Amino acid sequence: MNELEEVRVFVTLVECHSASKAAEKLGVANSAISRRMKALEERLGVQLLQRTTRTMHLTDDGQLYYDRCRKLLDDWNDAEQEVMQSATQLSGNIHVSMPLSLGISQLAPIITDFMSEHPEVTVNFDLSDRRVDVIEDGFDLVFRIGHLEDSTLIARKVTRVRHMVYCSPDFVKKYGPFTTPDDLQGVPAFGYSNLRYPGRWPYTSADGKKGEVRLSPGTLSNNGEALIAAAERGLGAGCQPTFTLQDAFASGRLVPILTNYEWFGMNLYAVYPRARHLSRRVRALIDYVIERLGKEPYWDKCIDEL
Repeated sequence: MNELEEVRVFVTLVECHSASKAAEKLGVANSAISRRMKALEERLGVQLLQRTTRTMHLTDDGQLYYDRCRKLLDDWNDAEQEVMQSATQLSGNIHVSMPLSLGISQLAPIITDFMSEHPEVTVNFDLSDRRVDVIEDGFDLVFRIGHLEDSTLIARKVTRVRHMVYCSPDFVKKYGPFTTPDDLQGVPAFGYSNLRYPGRWPYTSADGKKGEVRLSPGTLSNNGEALIAAAERGLGAGCQPTFTLQDAFASGRLVPILTNYEWFGMNLYAVYPRARHLSRRVRALIDYVIERLGKEPYWDKCIDEL
């Protein structure tokens, strides 16, 4: 096996965190990974990895070698991409994850338009509200709402994700009026269970003052559509992204309240591994989604026009 292939095996093993996942990705047997790593360490005369039955860690020499090898592979890929750009046609597969409701209603249609314009590109969709591990689960790209905490990832802002407090018209008659966030205290409320604190709704007032409403949600769900259905029956008030609320507002089944406050202050990000080469097709897809959504997504424009 040539030295470049040894480098590929080593980098893949480090980024997959497991010999079995690396073997699956490279299409070789588990024993081949161990054999090739042993040969590499013997050739270099240093230990690159410290292994136990459950974990694997880079040694100091291994970290240095990984950083150099990762750059080597990136440069190699860049060279190939530059040569191939003369053909201009994008091709290959993109493994992408996105939130369920946002994916179904907004991102999936945009990405399928992208595939129509680039027929040699295919996309594997993972639509789920679970918080996936970008590197370990092997994603090329993840669309994520919220704040980036993992320093091994790069996040590019796509657009803001505006939140609104909502309820049914009958709920307003029964519990309103709602003029300040404090008016929500004591009313039946829903919470999005994927948040760390579903009953805490941070807000910023029109004059820039920040605050937080603390509620005790009687109903929790990890999917906003379920909460919308309950709200339409007058069972409580909720606060969630506007991309899920446009149709309910347009039909009058739900009404926005406390609209002069900004809630949560989240954004949508395109997230990808810092250590992984970003292919031209993935970069083009990110650019395409950002261009389609813009600084103010069309669903917010529709809501503001109501």
